[in-house]
Amino acid sequence: MKEVRLHGRGGQGAVTSAELVASAAIDEGKYAQAFPSFGPERRGAPVAAFIRVSDKQIRTREKVYHPDIVVVLDSSLPSLVNVADGLKDDGIVILNTALDEAGVRKAFGLKCKLAMVDANTIAREVLGLPITNTTMLGALLKATGIIGTEALEAALDRRFGKLSEKNKAALKRAYDETKVC
Repeated sequence: MKEVRLHGRGGQGAVTSAELVASAAIDEGKYAQAFPSFGPERRGAPVAAFIRVSDKQIRTREKVYHPDIVVVLDSSLPSLVNVADGLKDDGIVILNTALDEAGVRKAFGLKCKLAMVDANTIAREVLGLPITNTTMLGALLKATGIIGTEALEAALDRRFGKLSEKNKAALKRAYDETKVC
């Protein structure tokens, strides 16, 4: 089983991202869960969402305390939240950042495996909005292969209808530009 924790801000689409990944995993014949963790936060406040994907039935229903994968949609969050908290020893942090590897390690003290992409720029250029959720899903696919691109694109079509083409373009560009180190 792979467990994922997503960090974002209210309105950025972390919860939607979790739902899309779970839906795509189910389409591939896997078992999956997606659920948020937030209280009365408002738009812009830090939020977390969780995903579990497995080839076997998932019996646990608690939040993810020891993720294999952490996805950070907002580049300011590692300064505010310990995004690597509980990360498994062989885990990976997938980060929206314009910094290079040395800059990320120095700024945030992350010693784990990293995947980095400038999702803000891609989202603005492709979507016309600084909403990085589908962009970061491209980075997630490249860094982990947790689900297939075709299944995720089908989930995007169901969720976004006519808007899915731009979202798929952002996902593909992020996939191509993600650096894993």
